[in-house]
Amino acid sequence: MAAKYALILAAGKGTRMRTELPKCAFPILKKPMIEYIVEGVEKSGVEKIVVVVGHQRKVLEDLLTDRVTFAYQEEQLGTGHAALSAADILKEKAGTTIILLGDMPLVNETLIEKIFLSHEKSENDLTVVSADFKDPTGYGRIIRDKYGRIHSIVEETDCTEEERQITEVNTGLYAIDNKILFDVLEEIEKNPYKGEYYLTDIVEIMRDDYRVGSFVIREESRVMGVNDLYAISRVEKFLRDEINKRHMLAGVYMINPETITIGHNVSIDGNVTINPNTTITGNSTIKSGAVIGPNTEIHNGTIHKDVQVKHSLLYDSTVHERTTVGPFAHLRNNANIGRDNRIGNFVEVKKSATGAGTKASHLAYIGDAEVGSNVNFGCGSITVNFDGKEKHLTKIGDDVFIGCNTNLIAPIDIADNVFIAAGSTVTENVPAWALAIARNRQINKADYAKNLIRPKTVKPDNGTEKEKKAPTSLKKAD
Repeated sequence: MAAKYALILAAGKGTRMRTELPKCAFPILKKPMIEYIVEGVEKSGVEKIVVVVGHQRKVLEDLLTDRVTFAYQEEQLGTGHAALSAADILKEKAGTTIILLGDMPLVNETLIEKIFLSHEKSENDLTVVSADFKDPTGYGRIIRDKYGRIHSIVEETDCTEEERQITEVNTGLYAIDNKILFDVLEEIEKNPYKGEYYLTDIVEIMRDDYRVGSFVIREESRVMGVNDLYAISRVEKFLRDEINKRHMLAGVYMINPETITIGHNVSIDGNVTINPNTTITGNSTIKSGAVIGPNTEIHNGTIHKDVQVKHSLLYDSTVHERTTVGPFAHLRNNANIGRDNRIGNFVEVKKSATGAGTKASHLAYIGDAEVGSNVNFGCGSITVNFDGKEKHLTKIGDDVFIGCNTNLIAPIDIADNVFIAAGSTVTENVPAWALAIARNRQINKADYAKNLIRPKTVKPDNGTEKEKKAPTSLKKAD
């Protein structure tokens, strides 16, 4: 079998996207568009991937570092010129090159493998990938001769009325003998109206002297191109439906799946329940028995067996077995929550690890902390990790009880079996088995409030004013 290469054209500006990002870097389900194509090519067994970049090329270089080789189109002179930019990298190689567009994220490894196989079996020098569109508006038309052979590709703006009725369109994908490719590209002439070199012209250049064939795609959506934000929404819907179907057939129970978004690289075991309005993206993993949602977002998260996460946000974090998270919890920056934990209402955990059986049931902040097992955070307790310039670490041992409204001023070390009284602001390390009380003694001064509070007058039902005996506002007397 001949060597296989991929040439991805991704140098365009994408002005219709109305975004500062280069079009091919625009996210679809929180993943840059071009990464879908590169992953598909990688899985198809291609030996070398060349990506042609131009507009804001640094963005794409940062996204695809070490995965591809870059070629540079310094001027935007059309698709033919873009392909020719890779000549120094691919020209001398023997084999077959597939040419792809960086704005077609639904082209997957299965389709790429089929194109290569069709090209090889047909013994073509050039295989044009076409599709039959119900609405071909905006696409170049495939013109065939009376024998059914491809004669040319005509851009819609150049079509006659009769040619506009043709529904077979050019997808922009090609498989071509690599030794022929760059010689043919050099023969393309600049279009006098657009001032660009059209890759489509290779059909007319090659039809008489080479074997030119076609591979017709029956699934129109698979070769959907992205030129604007509306097209993004169409691609996302297609991906969402395809991904959700795959997971449901594998045993994932989705309630109202039309409201659920699962990313392309998410791994979900069977026997998982996902409730409405849930988004799971990135390289997330959900293990068996987990219940996710409703109204939950997980990105790059690892959820272990029998975990429950509801009405919460989880980014770049891990939750271990049988832990419950939420409602309204926020885990971020590599939070690592141990097994059998309770992370409850309005609790935020950032860059911290907790041991088994730890509980923060409500209104707590755990940041930059190493927390042991069976620790209880009372309501309103926080690790005070930031001194205005730097972040500091809090260490908490096992079997520690932290009373309500406690401030742990980092850096600080709380040993095992410590009890911290409610309302304490703890600034020094606490040894094992100690009771820490860090608050002022309460003093009640009889009748002193009369010097601080002005009684408020109210109008009773009869309309006359009288002085209210019980003060209701704290105001200093004149």
